[in-house]
Amino acid sequence: MPHADRPIDRRAVVQRHDVMLTAPDPESVLTVGNGDFAFTADITGMQTFTAFHDQAAAIMQGRAAINTATMSTWGWHEMPNPDGFVLEDAMSEHSTTRGVVRYPDRHDMEGAMRGQVSDENRPGAWLNANPQRLDLGRVGFSFHDANGSRVDVGPDALTDTVQHLDLWSGTITSRFRYDDETVAVTTVGAPDDSTVAFRIESPLLGDGRLRITLRFPYAHPGFFQTSDWQHPDRHTSTIATDGSRSTISRQLDATAYLVAVESSTGSITQTAPHDFELLTDAESLDVVVRFAQNDGGALPSFDAVAQAAASSWERFWRSGAAIDFQGTADERARELERRVVLSQYLTAVNSAGVMPPAETGLTTNSWSGKAHLEMHFWHAAHFATWGRPELLERSLGWYLSILPRARATAEGQGYPGARWPKQVGPDGRESPDPIGSFLVWQQPHVLYLLELVWRASGPDNRSALALEFGELVEETATFMAAFTAERDGAFHLSPPIMPAQEFYDVTTTEDPTYELASWWWGLEIAQLWRERAGLLRQPEWSTVQAGLARPHVEDGHYTAIATEPYLRRDDHPALLAALGVLPPTPIIDPAIMTATLLDVLGNWEWHTAWGWDFPVIAMTASRLGRPDLAIDALLRDEVKNQFTLVGHNAQMGSILPIYLPGNGSLLAAVSLLATTGFPDTWDVATEGFVPWP
Repeated sequence: MPHADRPIDRRAVVQRHDVMLTAPDPESVLTVGNGDFAFTADITGMQTFTAFHDQAAAIMQGRAAINTATMSTWGWHEMPNPDGFVLEDAMSEHSTTRGVVRYPDRHDMEGAMRGQVSDENRPGAWLNANPQRLDLGRVGFSFHDANGSRVDVGPDALTDTVQHLDLWSGTITSRFRYDDETVAVTTVGAPDDSTVAFRIESPLLGDGRLRITLRFPYAHPGFFQTSDWQHPDRHTSTIATDGSRSTISRQLDATAYLVAVESSTGSITQTAPHDFELLTDAESLDVVVRFAQNDGGALPSFDAVAQAAASSWERFWRSGAAIDFQGTADERARELERRVVLSQYLTAVNSAGVMPPAETGLTTNSWSGKAHLEMHFWHAAHFATWGRPELLERSLGWYLSILPRARATAEGQGYPGARWPKQVGPDGRESPDPIGSFLVWQQPHVLYLLELVWRASGPDNRSALALEFGELVEETATFMAAFTAERDGAFHLSPPIMPAQEFYDVTTTEDPTYELASWWWGLEIAQLWRERAGLLRQPEWSTVQAGLARPHVEDGHYTAIATEPYLRRDDHPALLAALGVLPPTPIIDPAIMTATLLDVLGNWEWHTAWGWDFPVIAMTASRLGRPDLAIDALLRDEVKNQFTLVGHNAQMGSILPIYLPGNGSLLAAVSLLATTGFPDTWDVATEGFVPWP
């Protein structure tokens, strides 16, 4: 890497990838937020064109779109449950090495998405859909004629549209013309609570042709939908005004929250059960909106929010690691740098909150907005290796809150310790699923994440981590050791089990390659934490580590599992993660993994691969001394390895139009390359990266 020690102008690197939009696009939305709150805006800088960005409608029309929602880590809702469904109602019996065990697998996802749920699967369908993350409300414009009558306006009625996301300050500025007049909007999000602020300037405000609207939907139990506008009778919105401040009280079944609004001029009136309108006679207007579970006191001014946001984002960009590809002649380098910069912004907004995020973060819903714990690693591991461990640590305390549930799951399946779930809401209750209930690759992730934070932290924080998480580490590893089944002197990962490549028979699959290596590494992390606490290594764990079965090899390369069909060449090539995502372990032979990497590159069905698969390949190539293959993988031209103008890694059209594991895994792979080496022909400057184990 020539000139690798040259200084980096961090602001120049970031701002050369500011987002500029010049036309309305249903897939191009911009978000401001802080990891626990996000406001997603359309081309107006607000949430004006709901129908244009409606994902469900877009699917019916054969196009892609992203909802313009307002979401948080605290805003959740549960549909009424008159039948009193509990997790036990969605369980089936499965044979294991410890006898018959009940797993919560009774849920038909495809049937649920079609609205065709059998009586047998109805409990699982309700439990899978609930709770769902709330769309807290929409703040947008309404357009009116000279007489004050509302006009139905679409984005095509706007001209001269220009929108700019200043990444360095986290500020969206939007300009457009309507009815021969200019409208300018500045949008910012507070760095420390659920507040969004706007500065709007236009002659249209003063004569009433442009007004601010606040609209509130009911919750939606669907897979990706954020809002239900069809049932106004299922929720209530009431307003109280005190001077320039109004407070809207929201009630959806058992869920309640407040929306405080303060404007520099004008007044708010309720125009429909869940619609409110702000009208002013001034040509300049500041509006500050705070969403909260309780009254948070006085609202800040627009200027205060904007200044706090700018200071917070500058601290973010100046903290931790940085990388500059500008000196590289390879034409792919600028695109990689663009993806890196935008992915840092998007993961800070969506994935740095107090609990593991949904795959679509706080931008829109996926799996009803629930967290997928196997994806938490991809969302957030990079925060530690990029020298920002505090952003990862924020979500790790949540595991302590659900530790009792994880213990109960293990106990119910006949094991000691704690078994971590796959798909959950904030309370950690497992979501029934015929795949997710049998996944285990999430189990060691909390150990790996803790280890990454520990390595990126100073001495004082290391001591605090050991004290806070020591019990969790022990419980996690205790389950892992007990979960293995001894046979003929070897320890196996036995049925029912589903590997990360989610297309095998749970009743017959055994010894998935990646999971075997991650089992050894997870137990090793737990042993290291014991040693750091002055304790001896746990002998039972050592016995399991030494006796773990070795992965199945066929024609000189690893297969995904040790039972037939051994290897399918679609979906995730997760077997590569056994050396790449994971450091070298006794489980994996580097020479065989090199052959496996080449086999995957030559024979995989790439149209089936997902966004995080390409960084996995890159990490394996990096560990094996092939940075050239790593770059090829990161920038491979495949359908699920594209990054939109705003940085979203879209996967399935409107069903999954943003996929943050793709963004986070890209950052993870780049951080590994930053410490192991880019190709010799690349001129890359780096600073502040924390080496991977």
